[in-house]
Amino acid sequence: MIRRPGSVYRVLFYVATGFFLLVSLFPLYWLLVLSLTPLGALAGGPALVPTDLEPGAYLRLFDSFPFHLYVFNSVLIAALTTVVVLLVGSIGGYVFGRYEFPGRTPLMLGVLVVSYFPPATFVIPLFQLFTANVPLPGLGTDYPQLYNTPGAVVLPLSALLMPLAIFVLATFFEQIPDGLEDAARIEGSTRLGALYRVVAPLSAPGLATAGVLTFVVVYNEFFFSYLVLRSEPQEWGVLLHGMFRAGGVSGMAAASIVGIVPMAALVALAQDRIVSGLTRGALKE
Repeated sequence: MIRRPGSVYRVLFYVATGFFLLVSLFPLYWLLVLSLTPLGALAGGPALVPTDLEPGAYLRLFDSFPFHLYVFNSVLIAALTTVVVLLVGSIGGYVFGRYEFPGRTPLMLGVLVVSYFPPATFVIPLFQLFTANVPLPGLGTDYPQLYNTPGAVVLPLSALLMPLAIFVLATFFEQIPDGLEDAARIEGSTRLGALYRVVAPLSAPGLATAGVLTFVVVYNEFFFSYLVLRSEPQEWGVLLHGMFRAGGVSGMAAASIVGIVPMAALVALAQDRIVSGLTRGALKE
């Protein structure tokens, strides 16, 4: 170890990397084994290395069970929430990142406090609101019924995830040189136009980071979806509804594997932006 420290460090690196890969990937491997193990073999416990594989669980997902509709609903709701969070959060991040005003830091902390509230605290008032049991004062009408619609999930999750997006985007917008925005203003652009034409494109890694984080959280969300959406795929049932209704251990495992595919594709496409966003956002230039 004293004579050849480089070799020792290399071996330790490979051992540590192999350990973390094993811990991270083994649950995925076990799901794959469960999804391919025949129903009769599950009674005695599946083998670590199965010898008899049966893809019937995957065929049943798309043959007699409309699992693709559950995946589509989850992707659509996650995409809508991401769009709302990025559009509104970019404006909030622009204000906190590009303006100097008294009380900016306490106000930012106050915004971040919203994300620390557990979702269960909003269940009763939101349920009453989305089922049109709250009157709108001065308008003589009730709040529109959003129960069993995408809006019942998009609105609360957008509010809960907005503080994180504002914080991430404010860090990126703050690093954009003032001269670039001033040049856009001289050319006749408004503040909002400079934000979406100059500041936002230069902060693409930050937008990608905030967008992917928001999409992942909403795609895997179950709490609000279980309360305000029905479990039928034609009535906006989401991915986890479909997993519960897939039937049996093999069916649920196969549904989990299929449900991972959209997220894996998204992360694979945006991984460069995400890594750049996570590293650049932590540095001050």
